[in-house]
Amino acid sequence: MVTSTIPATSPAAATRDGDLRRSRRALQSLNFFMADMQAGIGPFLGVFLQQRGWTSGPIGTVMTAGGVAGMLMTAPAGAFIDHTHRKRWIVVITGICTVLASFLILWSQSWQVVTVSQIATAIAGAAIGPAVAGMTLGIFRQKGFNAQNGRNQAYNHAGNMVGAGLAGWLGMKLGIPAIFWLAAGFGVIAIASVLSIPERAIDHQAARGLEHGREHDGTDEAEGFKVLARNKPMLILAAALACFHLGNGAMLPLYGLAVVGAGKGDAAMFTATTVVVAQAVMILASIAAMKVAAGRGYWLVLLVSFAALPVRGVIAGTFIEHWGVWPVQALDGIGAGLQSVAVPGLVACLLNGTGRVNVGQGAVMTVQGVGASLSPAIGGWLAQELGYPVAFYILGSFAVASVALWVGFANTLRPACRARATDASATRTSVSG
Repeated sequence: MVTSTIPATSPAAATRDGDLRRSRRALQSLNFFMADMQAGIGPFLGVFLQQRGWTSGPIGTVMTAGGVAGMLMTAPAGAFIDHTHRKRWIVVITGICTVLASFLILWSQSWQVVTVSQIATAIAGAAIGPAVAGMTLGIFRQKGFNAQNGRNQAYNHAGNMVGAGLAGWLGMKLGIPAIFWLAAGFGVIAIASVLSIPERAIDHQAARGLEHGREHDGTDEAEGFKVLARNKPMLILAAALACFHLGNGAMLPLYGLAVVGAGKGDAAMFTATTVVVAQAVMILASIAAMKVAAGRGYWLVLLVSFAALPVRGVIAGTFIEHWGVWPVQALDGIGAGLQSVAVPGLVACLLNGTGRVNVGQGAVMTVQGVGASLSPAIGGWLAQELGYPVAFYILGSFAVASVALWVGFANTLRPACRARATDASATRTSVSG
């Protein structure tokens, strides 16, 4: 639908305005409650398994199995989201599957069951992020995407923070199994939130980067990796994110294991604190990213996010103490909070007009996921063989490559990283240049 042809005082315009307000509230509620739909019980899984006799190496391995499964599904999920008009139901179905998969772990902590649960959770989670990004783009278009995505991420981080705080308190009072029930409750509210988005508010052509409802050229086959190959800025972005997440992915669960294993913190409460601190900073970082990107583009936002990880690795390796959670996780909040806004915004900008925005989101997530999926296994075995301090130093050093790529290709990246580009032809010109 083309809103510019609707008079501002017409009933159709009033309906559109009402749908926008309702959709904004629903998206913000969805993002607040959907964290457990994306990752199950997340960082509490490592502590839960550690309490049942697992060591850091096998814990990292099953997390990596889930990461690989999610990585392989992101590009196909993005392609499917580009084509389907049932984006709301993707969130509903995958959310139900994620909650059920997490409950499998309560039933059995055998290696086979835990691995299957993590794989199922990762596959479901791979579709939720692109689906929400696609709905946001379809409702608010390119012009409003950066601002609404920033709000989405702020609410998402706030929900993570509140959920982690409640999980820590429940885990301390009732035991970690209570966290599974909290995750299920959040999932039910998230499902209700996405169903409250009016279906008519989503322009499914705009949701795939065809702002004016034009059909794209070529076939309808997914071209995730071809999109990366044709766009040099996206290729550099994917490589930088892969290096960053190779170091970052294992930091949070490993730091919790290190401190709790040294007897310097309650398992549930300390793990909750690691999440609460990071998510609190992410709220501020996502708002800052939205404002900086609107004024100066995404290049500076992502440079700061990459630079945060080496500093975090040094601090984590040097101070394995209960109080160390504050600087270590504050830096996590800076890196992840900035990226949560900048990465989907940049991809949507680069692929505007191609009809392949969600394939591109999935393709970048796939390459990024190579690092994230390998990180827990590398970190877990490094910690087991060389000790936690060395593991943190090595993991933090991986992001030096991200910084080098981002600075080394600055002349290519800066023109393509401007958040204000809303015209498809202008975007393609900046990419090719």
